[in-house]
Amino acid sequence: MGIDLVVSSDSEGQRLDRYLVSVLAEYSRSQIQKLITEGHVTVRRTSARRVEARANLQVHEGDQVVVDAPEAAPSAATAEALPLDILYQDADLAVLNKPAGMVIHPGAGHGSGTLVNALLHHLTDLSGIGGELRPGIVHRLDRGTSGVMVIAKNDRAHQELSRQFHDREVEKEYIALVWGVVQAGRRIDAAIGRDRANRQKMSARAKHAREAVTRITRAHHLPGVTLCQVAIHTGRTHQIRVHLSAIGHSIVGDSLYGGVHRRVPGDIRAVQRLERPFLHAARLAFTHPTEHRRMQFIAPLPDDLARVLDALPGWPPEEKER
Repeated sequence: MGIDLVVSSDSEGQRLDRYLVSVLAEYSRSQIQKLITEGHVTVRRTSARRVEARANLQVHEGDQVVVDAPEAAPSAATAEALPLDILYQDADLAVLNKPAGMVIHPGAGHGSGTLVNALLHHLTDLSGIGGELRPGIVHRLDRGTSGVMVIAKNDRAHQELSRQFHDREVEKEYIALVWGVVQAGRRIDAAIGRDRANRQKMSARAKHAREAVTRITRAHHLPGVTLCQVAIHTGRTHQIRVHLSAIGHSIVGDSLYGGVHRRVPGDIRAVQRLERPFLHAARLAFTHPTEHRRMQFIAPLPDDLARVLDALPGWPPEEKER
């Protein structure tokens, strides 16, 4: 399967391997590096000059990058009978409600128990994507984030869904509980890149950064915190977590970006029960890759987040209004 890409301006200066991971969500970084090493990736400059493809090669706007994916081989991952909430599936795709705590790809430290392991058990009509007979991971959610994901079952569906994500035709809305008072309608437009001091983090002050836009579409104010509905127009790594932290309103429970507070007022002490960021991918809307009909899926707030929210004064809002 050949994949033809043209580097856009917001990817200027990125390493080749990181650029490919950012636009090809079905591949892990180790898989991308392997494809590069084995000669399956070529890069041509705007001058038509071919340059050697290396993982650390800096890409530039206008570069043509071709990924010549090899024929599918049996998956190295094993099927595992892990519980999985499948909201919908047909011959082309599956939509699921990912639980918090589940990693997407097998990798270092996560050889089992991943979403791929679970999908190999639950879905039997899979096609070769990413060089293996495995589900097509079109986009990602962080390990600690729950919510709606779409999975491609064949190459055609994968390519079309990936195009929709790339062209920003997919609607993505999240629910987040943040510290402080945030007003609905706020727009956060700040490029995101790798944090130079901590490689596990992303930053809105990175030297090499890519455009990222986040909007607060609804906000319900509770004592000391705000329950937000958040829409993202781009899909950068840790985007919502980074943007909310950058404006001084970290997601409650997010230890990586300053969302865990030791001292909490007694009336909202329930937030200390959180074992992960209060972030949930609540809604996903896209166009079916072959039937061309618009589809929308909503995942209810999971129990761990709902219990914390129910324990906060002023929630639910209907009771407060009465």
